[in-house]
Amino acid sequence: MSIIVRLKQFLIGGPLNPFHPGITRHISLIALLAWVGLGADGLSSSCYGPEEAYLALGGHTHLALYIAIATAITVFVISLGYNQVIELFPSGGGGYKVATQLLGSHVGLLSGAALIVDYVLTIAVSAASGMDAIFSFLPMTFLPYKLLAEVALIFLLLVINLRGMRESILILMPIFLGFIIIHFGLIVYGITAHHKGLTLIAPDTIQETKSLIQIVGWLPFLALILHAYSLGAGTYTGIEAVSNNVHRLREPRVVTGKWTMLYMAISLSFTAAGIILLYLLWGPMKVPGKTLNAVVFHAILGDASLGQILLYITLILEAGLLFVAANSGFLAGPTVLANMAIDGWVPNRFRHLSTRLVIQNGLILFGVFAILLLLWCGGQVAILVVLYSINVFITFSLSLLGLSIYWITKRKKASPRWLWRLCFSVLAFIITSGVLCITLITKFQSGGWLTVIVTCTVIVLCLLIKRHYYRVNKKLTEIDIQLKQPIAYPILPVPIDPQQPSAVVFVGKNQGVAMHTLLNVWRMFPRHFKNFIFLSIGIVDVESFSGPSQLEKMQHDVNKSLQYFVDYCHQYGMAAEAYAGYGTDTVEELSKLAEQVGKKYSNCVFFSSKLIFEHDNWITRLLHNETPFTLQRQLHLQGKELVILPMRI
Repeated sequence: MSIIVRLKQFLIGGPLNPFHPGITRHISLIALLAWVGLGADGLSSSCYGPEEAYLALGGHTHLALYIAIATAITVFVISLGYNQVIELFPSGGGGYKVATQLLGSHVGLLSGAALIVDYVLTIAVSAASGMDAIFSFLPMTFLPYKLLAEVALIFLLLVINLRGMRESILILMPIFLGFIIIHFGLIVYGITAHHKGLTLIAPDTIQETKSLIQIVGWLPFLALILHAYSLGAGTYTGIEAVSNNVHRLREPRVVTGKWTMLYMAISLSFTAAGIILLYLLWGPMKVPGKTLNAVVFHAILGDASLGQILLYITLILEAGLLFVAANSGFLAGPTVLANMAIDGWVPNRFRHLSTRLVIQNGLILFGVFAILLLLWCGGQVAILVVLYSINVFITFSLSLLGLSIYWITKRKKASPRWLWRLCFSVLAFIITSGVLCITLITKFQSGGWLTVIVTCTVIVLCLLIKRHYYRVNKKLTEIDIQLKQPIAYPILPVPIDPQQPSAVVFVGKNQGVAMHTLLNVWRMFPRHFKNFIFLSIGIVDVESFSGPSQLEKMQHDVNKSLQYFVDYCHQYGMAAEAYAGYGTDTVEELSKLAEQVGKKYSNCVFFSSKLIFEHDNWITRLLHNETPFTLQRQLHLQGKELVILPMRI
């Protein structure tokens, strides 16, 4: 075993067997672990969302009571809406699949592009914000190293996630639970310690409401409330993460997903609304270099030594939770990318799993782009938050619009409670689309325009990739039809002699490509080869690993394809045999099969076809893997011959 292989296994662990009976249970998540891994994104927003809303009210702080109530209600309304997503799409995919299947593929592309940008920004803004909290305790001389620390953090999270989703959650779980315990305790203590002021909040709010309406009127009053509410909209980000990753949950997935969503809704609404109530009761003032949370918690805990220690622990846990939220971008983002790859919007390689059964290519892409974003903006949270605040509500609005249309059009076939579900979906859609419009208008000039440009760029790239794949698949389908050879049953098997010259043909997803290879071997080497061996690999990717039935279907399709070629050779009196393998890496599994065949057939030559494009460039090489050339190098190292036959598209 080489040093590189040993280092890789030390960092990310040994390979997992996707066909092991207990592997799904090993890597799937119970509700508690899903809450930790997927709920951190939303819960961490309580570190900055309530503060933005409270400060936006200016001197009219008592109006924050409306924001607190609206925040708690909004969290539950959106959560109930996404419970419907979990029911209708138990295989995962969340907002992307909802928009694709209920509103059309191009609307789904908009939702998917927004989610991709959103999860990259989740990683970047959470890492930057968490490091801001950490470096606020350190001497100013350390400040120049903050950006380097943020990059190092993202790299560390990337390595942890390459080990597997469950492993990354278990490592970060103590931070999440510590945040929950200490913040729940502070909120309860802060409210009870100021219980006399609690009875005055409602009357003071009503009095200030009347006074403000008399001075400025209803419209400016509502505009102020909506503006503050929209600025705190970051509080609701992350709610969709559960629906995106339902396929990763423990069976029964729908039940586990609903419990996870309930845990998330309770914890998020209690924390966010509770912190706003603390602001109202304790009246903190903004202090330069400190968050409003730090100021109010300092007021609650006091200046005693124990209070200072608890304050440091609290703020360190807030930073830790922001790191967990950055990790949630790694958990949910690559899944969206993989679902889009299945539909042909992004390169196919993003649907492939690694030996650890994680979407390795997607993880690396999200990590790299998050680092580039941090370097571009110098780690400034203010810039990242502006970019971050819009895309998630695009997905929210599209998903809930799709659900509303679904319950209207499918009401006769749907649940008897369709009317209630429709009302929830419409209400949630009105809330999220309203927040989206207000946020886009108020923040467009301060950075929202850049989010629109980035998202539109992703959409254009996806359209170009889809167009390319459509043309190629159309050509390959035509070739499959043209080269499809009839087989006359019954067929008598032909005995095989391993000592005779043998041609080993690799069979891929398209039978026409393999038939093109076989016919060219006959044409180039007439009557030379006496045996024909067919090798094929079933790739365990995101689509096939979505459930046992999909794995069985994949195995059935591979065996059926191989049997077709064996029968085709037998009907012409030629000896033939087939071998199938299954795994996450095409080249690795084909190399193993080639070694196995080479031991039995000492006089064999391997053949494969390579698609040749009229305008071949790095883009086509990115969109289509270079399996034949990579495999050729592997077989040459084994002392075997692989002939690559060109197939022009």
